[in-house]
Amino acid sequence: MIGKRVQFDDETWAAVNLLRQERRRSFQQLADEAFRDLLEKYHRPTDLKTQLKESAGISPKKSRKSKG
Repeated sequence: MIGKRVQFDDETWAAVNLLRQERRRSFQQLADEAFRDLLEKYHRPTDLKTQLKESAGISPKKSRKSKG
């Protein structure tokens, strides 16, 4: 896992830390969720398999809905 440093202003950190405590989650768990949501917002793949398919020009399969 790659490690990076981020800096927050005091008010933002207080809000994030409070959310972390209320949800009983680690900062890493909150960061993972936030960045996954950000990637989805901009229609970017969130896993390596999808990234490789897109870079090869293969569109990902859409799930089929069963009729009946």
